Amino acid sequence: MSEHSRLEEFPVSFFAMVMGLSGLTIAWEKTQSMMGFESMIPQVLLGLTIAVFLTLVLIYTIKLLRYPKAVRGELGHPIKLSFFPAISISLLLLAIAGHQYAPAFAAILWQVGTVLHFGFMLYILNSWVNHPHYKVIHMNPAWFIPAVGNVLVPVAGVGLGYVEVSWFFFSVGMLFWIMLLTIVFNRVLFHDPLPTKLEPTLFILIAPPAVGFISYVKLTGEIDSMAHILYYLALFFSFFLLTQVARLSRLPFFLSWWAYSFPLAAVTIASWVMYQHVEHDVIKYLALFFLTLVSLIVALLIVKTLQAIVQKKVCVPE
Repeated sequence: MSEHSRLEEFPVSFFAMVMGLSGLTIAWEKTQSMMGFESMIPQVLLGLTIAVFLTLVLIYTIKLLRYPKAVRGELGHPIKLSFFPAISISLLLLAIAGHQYAPAFAAILWQVGTVLHFGFMLYILNSWVNHPHYKVIHMNPAWFIPAVGNVLVPVAGVGLGYVEVSWFFFSVGMLFWIMLLTIVFNRVLFHDPLPTKLEPTLFILIAPPAVGFISYVKLTGEIDSMAHILYYLALFFSFFLLTQVARLSRLPFFLSWWAYSFPLAAVTIASWVMYQHVEHDVIKYLALFFLTLVSLIVALLIVKTLQAIVQKKVCVPE
C-alpha cells in the first residue's frame, strides 16, 4: 500500500492517544501534589503529549487537504464520528495539564477546545437525530466521548472564571451520559456482542462518572451525596472492568486499546480528589494502584502502537 493511501486511511481515533497521555500527565501532577514530592515525570509526559498532539494535527490536516472525501466519510460514519470530539477533548486536557506552566496559553486552549467541542456536539447530535443509517449494532461506548468532553469543561473552566458556562456543559454532559448509558447496556445485554475491535471501549464506562465527579467537586467545592455517588460509580465500573482483563488481554492490538488509558487516568485523579477531602487511607492506596496501573498500560500502549506503525498494521482499510 502506498504512503498516500495510508494517509487516506489515517483514522481520527488516533487522537485517543492524546487523551490517554494527557490524562496520565494530569494524574502524575495530582499525585505529586498530594504526595508532596517533585520529579520530571509530569514535564516529560506533557512534552511527549504536546509532540504527539502536534504531529497528529499536522498529519490529519494534510489528510483533510489531500483527501477531504475520506474525512467526510469519517464524519458520516456511525462509529468513527464519535472520535472527532477527541480532538477538542485533547485541547481541554492540554489546558488542564499545562495550566501551571503557562496559564495564559492554557486559557486560550480551553476556550478553543470548548467552542470546538460545542460545535462537534451539535454536529453529532444532529447526526444522531436525523439518522439515515444508524442501527443498534453501531452503538458502542465510544459514543460516550462527546458526553465526556462536555463534563470535562468545568475542570479548568471554573478556575478560569467561566462558572455558568461550566454548569451548562456539565448539565449537558450528565444528561447524555445517563441517556447513552441506558442505550449502551441495552446494546450489550440484548443484542449481538461488541465487535472484537470495539471491546476495549467498554473501559470508557469509567470516564463519565469519574470526570463528572471531578467537575462536580470543582463546581460545588465539596463532597456531598451526589459527589459520593459519582465517585463510587466510577470505582464500581473500574472494578467490574478489571475482572475482564484476562479476556481483553487476549485480543489482538487495535488503536481502540487506547480506550484503556484515559478512563483509568480519570479514576486515578478522581481518587486523589476524593482523598483530598475525606483523607481515608484506602482511597489513597486506590489512587496509587490506579496510577501504577495506568502508567504501565500507557507504556505498553506506546510500544504496541509503535510496533503496529512499523509493521504497517494501522492506517489500513477496514
